[in-house]
Amino acid sequence: MSLATAYSRSQDGVHAPLVSVEVDLANGLPSFSIVGLPETAVKESRDRVRAAISNSRFEFPARRITVSLAPADLPKDGGRFDLPIALGILAASHQIPGEPLQQYEFAGELGLSGEIRMVRGLLPMALACRRAGRSLVVPAPNADEASLVGDVDVLPAGHLLEVCAHLAGNTAIRPHETRWPDSAETGLDVDIADVRGQHHAKRALEIAAAGQHNLLMIGPPGTGKTMLASRLATILPPLTEDEAIESAAVASISETGFDLSQWRRRPVRNPHHTASGVALVGGGSHPRPGEISLAHNGVLFLDELTEFDRRVLEVLREPIETGHITISRAARQAEFPARFQLVAAMNPCPQGYDCDLGDNCRCTPEQQKRHRGRISAPLLDRIDLQIEVLRPRRDQSQTQRTTETSATIRARVLAARCAQLARAGKPNGQLSNRELERDCVLNPADHALLQDAIRRFGLSMRAEHRILKVARTIADLEGRAAVATPHITEALSYRAMDRWLGRAGA
Repeated sequence: MSLATAYSRSQDGVHAPLVSVEVDLANGLPSFSIVGLPETAVKESRDRVRAAISNSRFEFPARRITVSLAPADLPKDGGRFDLPIALGILAASHQIPGEPLQQYEFAGELGLSGEIRMVRGLLPMALACRRAGRSLVVPAPNADEASLVGDVDVLPAGHLLEVCAHLAGNTAIRPHETRWPDSAETGLDVDIADVRGQHHAKRALEIAAAGQHNLLMIGPPGTGKTMLASRLATILPPLTEDEAIESAAVASISETGFDLSQWRRRPVRNPHHTASGVALVGGGSHPRPGEISLAHNGVLFLDELTEFDRRVLEVLREPIETGHITISRAARQAEFPARFQLVAAMNPCPQGYDCDLGDNCRCTPEQQKRHRGRISAPLLDRIDLQIEVLRPRRDQSQTQRTTETSATIRARVLAARCAQLARAGKPNGQLSNRELERDCVLNPADHALLQDAIRRFGLSMRAEHRILKVARTIADLEGRAAVATPHITEALSYRAMDRWLGRAGA
């Protein structure tokens, strides 16, 4: 039979569905056709494969060649199918044995000389290959990335001839030895001790890190909002192996690919305020992850929050709640993870002054109200901590750095996070309403105190739940089993935006 099958995988969001590359050689006029919804890059593989086979000293069959990429209704794009197509042709023409093809999955773009070039998005493929129990043949430059998965034989190849020699049993390709990069957590060159003063803001940052809460900082320019946000990563708990694989898989399918030096480092994304909604959530004719997905298991920092288009900010509401984003297009639909921690900063007024402290502000009340109204109430409800970052006194700004370092705070954060995982299996910021009722029981006096604050500030039920989650985290930082009055009152003090909007008459 002039028929052979090799296996590869397509890309569908962060998933890698199996693709059977079936090659049939039939009599008739010489031709080469590829079926199965191939995109332009896949169709062009005909010329690359033809040249690679000829230049590797094999005979290109002068027959009617049909390549079927099954399933037929799954779109295929990129150059990853070059290698399995070439191997299928060689096996169907009996130039290499076809039986060993069933034990492997292949991915790689072929150069005209037969060189195997790197492709994007191999980490999801390696995860799926491990579940299928096959070995994975990849371009040599992709071997380090693919081997991060573990428990899968990754065979790096630099040329088509190497793969053919391995399949023929002549020269075996040795499995790539996993070289785990050093954890980048110790390579951070900033420390929270660099921030002088701002003890209230540092405390809020610690609570946000411990419970994975969203944080909004409001203050005039030069008060250290950006400096504080950049140090959140230094006090966050380290990524687990599963979280590291998830974040690396998203980066692997992005335009820039995965940087091995970022392994086990929480991603931090800082998009400019001119970013569009598509840039934040992802999209395109071939859906790619956006900033919120690239920040999965990490931090999304939005500086100058009120400068973002309001419609752009509204797209954050659903992924903040669900932890994922679904991108629908006419022909394709893709789902990407988006469990990020939102940290935002903004100025009190269009000119950047703190009008309520008597700064030399020339904004009219209407301008201030319009500025603050750029952030909708539903989005504010989803931000657990809202704090004012005031200008430190001159004697504070000239004092020595605080002795409490990121490592010290991180130890407390890690202890609190471990307590949360032991109790609920997740950080407090992700608790459902039922879990919140179970883990945050208030006595009648504390319940009355909270309800009085809710009525006074006109807060929604979602905001009430956010306050309870913050109070639960404060109790965890103190090692307390139950939420008490001090925890409730401190959690209420972090709703600065509600009081601020109230003063503006919004």
